[in-house]
Amino acid sequence: MEPSLKIIQGSKEEKYHELLPQIKALLKEENDLIATLANMTGVLKMNFEEFSWVGFYFLKNTIHRASELVLGPFQGKPACTRIGVGHGVCGKSVELKQTIVVPEVSKFPGHIYCDPNSRSEIVVPLVRNKKVLGVLDIDSDRLGTFDETDQKFLQKIVTEVVRKF
Repeated sequence: MEPSLKIIQGSKEEKYHELLPQIKALLKEENDLIATLANMTGVLKMNFEEFSWVGFYFLKNTIHRASELVLGPFQGKPACTRIGVGHGVCGKSVELKQTIVVPEVSKFPGHIYCDPNSRSEIVVPLVRNKKVLGVLDIDSDRLGTFDETDQKFLQKIVTEVVRKF
């Protein structure tokens, strides 16, 4: 089934309010995780011009490490393929099991520059039964892009993803 997605106008909060039903519909209509998350990253990126990169990383046991984040569906420039737990904003989010908002990435100790144009970032962990499954990572080429509104709504979106899969 083709998703009926639209670009939403208005304030950041208004956009998120309008996007939530679209994202819930995507989750309801498709049972394939990769297909659904690919469309979700597209929906987020096309509605927020300040988002330069939107993507998911999944926590996996690999031949490289006991546990690391591995790149999943995304929209934007090519990205880091693997990130160790505790490394960069994504790895620190996994380690702490909490959302991290970074207004200026150059001031975040150990920030990993997958895109040298990235200036701010938000990472929201996907947690089920106190276990981190992965993260939603969003970058911006603008300083101070992310705030409490982003955190609140992106956590709601991630909760829906975890509930579905």
